[in-house]
Amino acid sequence: MSGTETIGAPVSDPAFPGNTLKRELQPRRTGSRRSIALLVISLLLYVFLYAPIAIVVAQSFNRAPRGTEWLGFTTGWYGALAQNEPAQHATVITLTLAAMSTAVSTTLGTLLALALRRGTFFGKRFAEATLQGVIVVPDIVMAIALLMFYAVLRRWTDALAPGLFTMTLAHITFQIPFVTLVVRSRLAGLDPALTEAAHDLGASRGQCFRHVTLPLIGPGILAGALLAFTLSLDDFVVSFFTSGAGATTLPIFIYSSVKRGLTPDINALSTLLALASVAGAVVVMLLQKSNSKSPIPNPKQAPNSKLQ
Repeated sequence: MSGTETIGAPVSDPAFPGNTLKRELQPRRTGSRRSIALLVISLLLYVFLYAPIAIVVAQSFNRAPRGTEWLGFTTGWYGALAQNEPAQHATVITLTLAAMSTAVSTTLGTLLALALRRGTFFGKRFAEATLQGVIVVPDIVMAIALLMFYAVLRRWTDALAPGLFTMTLAHITFQIPFVTLVVRSRLAGLDPALTEAAHDLGASRGQCFRHVTLPLIGPGILAGALLAFTLSLDDFVVSFFTSGAGATTLPIFIYSSVKRGLTPDINALSTLLALASVAGAVVVMLLQKSNSKSPIPNPKQAPNSKLQ
């Protein structure tokens, strides 16, 4: 082997000069075929996932009162939805439930993330494992477990009647792990030297948390809150098993209406609910993206003055 010969380079055959060209073109053709196959499979998957949603959105603008036959474009079904009192009541219940559960789960999830990230206590590993377990447990299993738990408590204490309060507790239960994971991922990117620098400048623990930690993890807290709000907004299984009389959410209302027959105003309501969920998910992704790109201040550049 000569010293100038490159290992892995195509070897030309004087007797068959076309072999080198064939060997170079064969991997390119194989790679292009794989790219086309992956593109086709991806497009089919996207069509399978989003075509039903697109059909619902299109039918919400269909003039036909029944069926799927297209009779013209109209926005009248959204006006009819505004006059639907049961739908308005379900909207108020849904937003109230989402707001209350999000406020409580965001507070508790943030505190739990701080404890798991910076604290040292007995049962920390068990708490982390339990946190992951709540996320992977199927919704139907959690719903049945909460239903049985409420039934046992009602037998002992004669409290926790099915209604908005029991639904709020149930939503808080599955929201806390998601908020904790989002906030904890933001805490993982913080430099401990920042808080040490604040303490060196004379800041107390409360001032350090308020002026240093909280502003830095604020976008993560907001992302967790929006994620919790979105999860509560479109939840059906847990809400269905823990709801009571007068506590009908939009997903439950849509399910009950579909059993009586699918109408265009239900398509309009489903479209608005899907848009709200998509908007919340997009905002969460944008906040998480900004969190990953946001610069972490250098503690060496801290001013030589005490925090006020």
